[in-house]
Amino acid sequence: MKTEEGPADGFDATIHAPNRLRICALLDRVQEAEFAVVQERLGVSASVLSKHVSVLMDAGYVKQNKAVRDTRQRVWLSLTRSGRAAYRDHIAALRAIVGEG
Repeated sequence: MKTEEGPADGFDATIHAPNRLRICALLDRVQEAEFAVVQERLGVSASVLSKHVSVLMDAGYVKQNKAVRDTRQRVWLSLTRSGRAAYRDHIAALRAIVGEG
């Protein structure tokens, strides 16, 4: 969901929500992260994280892989190629808005 052309080119309202921005920032630094680790780092409930991850997945920005480890199903999150590009474009747009770009 991008805004029209202007100084905020690349601004993405889907990413901009605080928890989604934090999810993308965390995932941009790693290849993938376990759902529970992301939840702990953000300090949110599993349901809140799940809701935001679903929005990012619907946009094609995040993917999840499920695997069974230690007899428990675990979920791993990662940015897609388009998600990583959208996140970095969004950061560049924010920098442009505040005059750092």
